[in-house]
Amino acid sequence: MILVTGAAGKTGRAVIHALAARGEVVRALIKQDSQAAAVEAAGAAEWTSGSLLDRRTLDTAVAGVRAIYHICPNMHPDEVAIGNAIIAAARNAGVEQLVYHSVLHPQTETMPHHWNKLRVEERLLAAQLPFTILQPAVYMQNVLANWQAIVTAGVYRVPYPVSTRLSYVDISDVAAAAAVVMTEGGHTNATYELVGTPPLSQTEVAEIFSKVLDRPVTAQEMPISAWERDAAAAGISGFALNTLKQMFDYYREFGLAGNTNVLRWLLGRAPCSFEDFVLTLPQQP
Repeated sequence: MILVTGAAGKTGRAVIHALAARGEVVRALIKQDSQAAAVEAAGAAEWTSGSLLDRRTLDTAVAGVRAIYHICPNMHPDEVAIGNAIIAAARNAGVEQLVYHSVLHPQTETMPHHWNKLRVEERLLAAQLPFTILQPAVYMQNVLANWQAIVTAGVYRVPYPVSTRLSYVDISDVAAAAAVVMTEGGHTNATYELVGTPPLSQTEVAEIFSKVLDRPVTAQEMPISAWERDAAAAGISGFALNTLKQMFDYYREFGLAGNTNVLRWLLGRAPCSFEDFVLTLPQQP
């Protein structure tokens, strides 16, 4: 059995689906019972609920599993403490493999959520536990937050310059890579960057939208104050709001660029291109 933590989120459900498709039995660790239907629909054979910082919850979750795919909830202020708790539970249970869902370029101290993931990676290196670290780029799926404006108004808005160059990856490719490293040998003590595209400017992303949708789409930089207002109205926590603003500042200055070779090797095929991703999307919001 394989345990997936943070299982009810989009990454967790994608990983569960990919593992179940390979015939693996998956236990999902979710925050609350109301999320059970979502992980069962993804293919989880069973689930347990509770806090990632609660020792009894973790001891129950890891009992009898051979491997763990650990996803910390996105931009969680206690990511390092949660990582420590997962590592301790895995060691106590004699887990054979711990796969950690990190991020591309965690060495970046000016992005707090990246830096916190590096601290967990550091703990993992010292844990004397068989591990694999996956570092995905920006999800292609993140653009769906703009989808209504893209298809109805032909506007793709981002809170950084349209010249900003980012590498993207399809979440399905991330899940497929996770399934590979958890079901095939030879991935112990490895750290893999998961990058699906060369760096694309936001103007180039808009051009792809235009081509696939067969209508003009223009990239526009939105004022950070407008983004902050919308994010606060959507209920994003203060920690996440501040962290995202620091991430956008970093993107503005440096972008986030990666290389596709490792993911291509892991999958045994070309990663999903941004154009192919857009082709899968509905033509209406």
